[in-house]
Amino acid sequence: MSEVRVLVGTKKGAFVLTSDGKRSKWKVDGPFFAGWEVYHVKGSPVDPNRIYAAPSTGWFGQVIQRSDDGGKTWEAKGNEFTYQGETGDHLWYDDTPRPWEFKRVWHLEPSLTDPDTVYAGVEDAALFQTTDGASSWEEMTGLRSHDTGSKWTPGAGGLCLHTLLIDPSNHDRIFGAISAAGAFRSDDAGQTWQVKNKGLVSPYELPDPEADVGHCVHRLAMHPSHPQTLYMQKHWDVMRSDDAGESWHEISGDLPTDFGFVIDVNFNEPETIYVVPITSDSEHFPPEGKLRVYRSKTGGNDWEPLTKGLPQSDCYVNVLRDSMATDQLDPGGIYFGTSGGQVYASADGGDSWEAIVRDLPLVMSVEVQTLA
Repeated sequence: MSEVRVLVGTKKGAFVLTSDGKRSKWKVDGPFFAGWEVYHVKGSPVDPNRIYAAPSTGWFGQVIQRSDDGGKTWEAKGNEFTYQGETGDHLWYDDTPRPWEFKRVWHLEPSLTDPDTVYAGVEDAALFQTTDGASSWEEMTGLRSHDTGSKWTPGAGGLCLHTLLIDPSNHDRIFGAISAAGAFRSDDAGQTWQVKNKGLVSPYELPDPEADVGHCVHRLAMHPSHPQTLYMQKHWDVMRSDDAGESWHEISGDLPTDFGFVIDVNFNEPETIYVVPITSDSEHFPPEGKLRVYRSKTGGNDWEPLTKGLPQSDCYVNVLRDSMATDQLDPGGIYFGTSGGQVYASADGGDSWEAIVRDLPLVMSVEVQTLA
């Protein structure tokens, strides 16, 4: 019997939710690191017992935690995130120069082959790597020293490298997204990077709507069997690329609004994608106070609202960028967390939903491990 482990990072700690393959009853463990902001928790794809977490506080700063027993116990590991070489400046909100400053880890992306190797996306936007199980970290300077780096500006949440995707067919190829700079791709395991923003248009954010950089990308998604196809939830617009990020086209179609933060792909159906529309960049809640996940079974443009089991009145929660994930069972399980502390799950590809836990702190990330 399969087991599903849902890893939840919140504003005040981390939680581990477990269930069998039926996904009808859930055990809740936590909070771990109670009171700490946990921007991300993610498990190794090659070691089911290895999990990494990124808790931080204003008092103690950033500390990476590692579990080697599936989240039962944790050990604090390395916390030295130091920018390498000449730091220089990037642009601030008002286009004035501002020195690079490390603030926190936003995203942890474990290697597809080695449980001791992990990439970390941080704020201010930079890429770090560990090869010793998080005991030590070193900046991979090729991203932050990119010749467009001085033009990057923070989004409302900060200047963050919030998404990292590794191509399962070519482990040297990594995709990243920065708010607010755009999408990037490395073909040499993170040593050098290329801007991949062709087709993105940002008329509300940029003086030149089609500028090379400055686009506020909220999230990227990829299906492991179709790594050339990428999906993007942008500040405005839902986008798709069929050539590994070389060009993008809009697939917002008949969504009620094209603003949102999350996007993900059904594991069993590479053309089935999910988003959660939010009213606007100033009103971070669902349109009409109705929490609806939208699903496209055609890779975009044609969308259907999924509402069964979700509140359809007086609901004003948000769903943050790292707060949706899918499992590898059939039918596929879809999970997302809200700013109101609910984690919703669907065990039938989105047709129906239930809150598998309520009243957690604000949910900042949701990841899933599917265990044999």
